[in-house]
Amino acid sequence: MPSPTRTILRTAATAVALTATGALALTATATAAEPANTAPTTAVASATPAASAVTVAPLVAGLYQSAYSERNHVLWATAATGRPPVTNSALLKVDPRTLAVEATYTPPVTDTATGAVEAVYGIAVDDEHNTVWTTNTRNNTVAVYSQRTGAHLATLPNVAHAREIVVDERHDTVWASGFGDGTLVAFDSRDFQEKQRVTVDGASPTGLAVNERTGTLYAADLGGDRLIEVTPGSTTPAFVPAGDGPISVALSADGRTAYTADQSGGGMSVVDLRTDTVTKSVPTGAGSLSVAADPRSGDVLVVNRTAATVSVVDPAAGTVVETVATGAGPNHVEVADGTAYVVDKSGAGPAGEDRLTRIRLARG
Repeated sequence: MPSPTRTILRTAATAVALTATGALALTATATAAEPANTAPTTAVASATPAASAVTVAPLVAGLYQSAYSERNHVLWATAATGRPPVTNSALLKVDPRTLAVEATYTPPVTDTATGAVEAVYGIAVDDEHNTVWTTNTRNNTVAVYSQRTGAHLATLPNVAHAREIVVDERHDTVWASGFGDGTLVAFDSRDFQEKQRVTVDGASPTGLAVNERTGTLYAADLGGDRLIEVTPGSTTPAFVPAGDGPISVALSADGRTAYTADQSGGGMSVVDLRTDTVTKSVPTGAGSLSVAADPRSGDVLVVNRTAATVSVVDPAAGTVVETVATGAGPNHVEVADGTAYVVDKSGAGPAGEDRLTRIRLARG
């Protein structure tokens, strides 16, 4: 069981690029990885008195997203390189203290002739049932893995261009976004059976966030400049205005406010979910891609892919309070216990690896 103090507003952010160049060094289905040749480097984000401490470590090529397990104190990450047939993909178990890869798990082979595997992209953890859920975008499926052993437990079909995944532990539900056909699909986290499906014609659902108090799901609709709101058991969604090209969404600690990373607008929108209005638009940088809220401080972190930065935003003031430089192509941000984890697609490691940037938030 997770700690009683766990955050109950779960979020998942999305990324634009599905793959990166390079190759993953995978030698077995479940093997412990060797430590990186280059030790993590630690720096300070800026010269301001409230600067956050930053540590950077190379992991593997093709990093995509990460998700933190409070139950196991592990950072799980996905990686995939190349276009179909994708033969290099991995689920990584990372020590959040040392940033070392503790184990590497290879997804199942889907085509023995080509060596293609069920490549993993989006990720979320279910600490209630000690599992990891992934989106297998190229295969139009989602998958479930054991956190304890890394074993592949199930592949669940019929999620067209599966992009994001988010876990609602309180209601034993896992939601996935089907970018390909405007569908949001809910699975039972106990038996992995589909339990709800909502399709919005013409929608492009990407990032997801769920309010575990109510079970309400919010999906960023990239093409519709809105949020899709789905309540448990309903097949009729509501729509909430958002910013310009919302691609990722997070919720405030009380669930009354949504924050969207607006890819087209290069910023973050603050959305009042009680009045269904955008109350603030905060410029953060070109290519805003992923967003996560810090429940400790109330700040919101926004990954700006084109600008190669992470912005720390005070949503009440509507201002950027800190900007942290990352490697090129930052792809996703995860926040846990006052710490942010950002994966990039820079290939800037000594052997061409993509990197993980850990930010100890000064205001966290």
